[in-house]
Amino acid sequence: MPVSAKTATKLREAMARLLAGEPLHTDGALTKENLAREAQVSHATVHRAENILGEWDAKVPRQVLRTPGEVRRDEDIDTLRRQLREAKHQITELNGKLDALATVTANLYQENQQLRRKNGHRRGLVTLPGSAGGGSRRRLTDSEIHRFRLFR
Repeated sequence: MPVSAKTATKLREAMARLLAGEPLHTDGALTKENLAREAQVSHATVHRAENILGEWDAKVPRQVLRTPGEVRRDEDIDTLRRQLREAKHQITELNGKLDALATVTANLYQENQQLRRKNGHRRGLVTLPGSAGGGSRRRLTDSEIHRFRLFR
């Protein structure tokens, strides 16, 4: 027994919403049960609408286990996982460079300490940058020494 035109319209509209991933009354899974729920008709009514079931089977040839929303979510998760892998790889590289720089800094510090001991440790006496021919010398304040260390 075929279904009424009104019911057929409800089923086709429900099918369109499900296939577009915009369900109103279901979770969006592409099943005949959800087609009935989305159209707000009984499961038996769906099975009486043989023409519409034929259209459904043509558009959904196999059962889809994931809704369009779930597919988008899974794609987003895959993208985020790839970005996380890339970020972790970059962090590993940067940590390696940081370790190398720390080693170089420690070696330079030790060499600097040895040179200071060797030269009698004249604290705070430096040639100012940009001065010609050795330039003038003056004693730096503690804040100037601190800034000098930060920008070297």
